[in-house]
Amino acid sequence: MTLELFTNPHSRGQIAHWMMEEVGQPYETRWTKWGAEGNKSADFLAVNPMGKLPALRHEGKVVTEAAAICLYLADAFPDAGLKPGADRLADYYRWMLFAAGPIEQAIATKAMGWEISADKKSTLGFGDYEDAVGALEAMLKDRKFVCGDVFTAADVYVGSQVDWGMMFGTMPTRPAFEAYAERLRGREAYKVCKEVNAAKASEWGL
Repeated sequence: MTLELFTNPHSRGQIAHWMMEEVGQPYETRWTKWGAEGNKSADFLAVNPMGKLPALRHEGKVVTEAAAICLYLADAFPDAGLKPGADRLADYYRWMLFAAGPIEQAIATKAMGWEISADKKSTLGFGDYEDAVGALEAMLKDRKFVCGDVFTAADVYVGSQVDWGMMFGTMPTRPAFEAYAERLRGREAYKVCKEVNAAKASEWGL
């Protein structure tokens, strides 16, 4: 099987990169620079017309969006054990898509400095920043991983939002988030991903 990951060390590509390491299948890393020779080149735009990273190509089929890549790989390689059993699928899909939707929207809105008035909260899927972050915090307070005691693909995506968010100040450093991120940082696949991306960033002078 041919697996190709298009990524950049300073991008959400690290989420997909971590997932690739968790899956444990051979893959090719297509390091992609920014600009006309990279993510805006004709070759890459043929892969993803948005010019966004990451992108995954598997046997000629393309998957974009980091959350979709995580879900796809968990399905495509069930032996990796990254998709939970039926009794945990509700949490798996709920919180993966909550992180990709409401949390992402709340973070972007806050970063843009857009204020959400109380009378407009009900019209937005995420309510406001505190609503969304508070819901995620409440979920993580009482469990080890998104699906209880079992690590899944949901933790790659949700965990990346929490880990990166605290690092860059888009998520608050609350005890539940810090404890969760610490558990994830101990995973071998996480460590390999960080080392490889740090090395490539250094090579490119980033």
